[in-house]
Amino acid sequence: MSTTTGTPAATTGTPGTAPGTPAASAGTQGPGTAELTALQAALRAEHAAVYGYGVVGGRIEQARREDARTAYDAHRARRDELARAVRDLGGTPDPAAAGYALPFPVTDSAAAVRLAAELEERLAGVYSDLVRAATGSRRGSAAGALREAAVRAVRWSGESVAFPGLAERAATTSSPSPTTPRT
Repeated sequence: MSTTTGTPAATTGTPGTAPGTPAASAGTQGPGTAELTALQAALRAEHAAVYGYGVVGGRIEQARREDARTAYDAHRARRDELARAVRDLGGTPDPAAAGYALPFPVTDSAAAVRLAAELEERLAGVYSDLVRAATGSRRGSAAGALREAAVRAVRWSGESVAFPGLAERAATTSSPSPTTPRT
């Protein structure tokens, strides 16, 4: 498994964005497109999180393995929910990449915990974008996903921020996705 960091040049910079995926501009597309774009970004981030938690589960100490399994299952369910929402808006859900480069080497349990916290923090950023773009019940669901990611990030890292997914978003906007798809 590659542990390279960095985002390929074709990546848009949005956490979870696959290489070569164009960033859609809400101003140049029809109604509902901003919501669909944000749903696709969240779906890509969940694909990456599912992959990342597979790595976490392989390196985490036994005492935290159940936490990793619970998060893995939650992200699989959220991924499936997002794929349905994309289809409901007339889109085709973006598929998962075959593999993802990790933001740093995950060689032990401590690194696995750091990866889990980073995955959740970056998901919070993606979900804050979805909250902004979504309407109705999808907005409520996105807010719930943002809250869950923020709570899991605190459980993994032991630290919290005042506005998860927002204040720290400026610092991570130009950083690579939680796990960058390998090409």
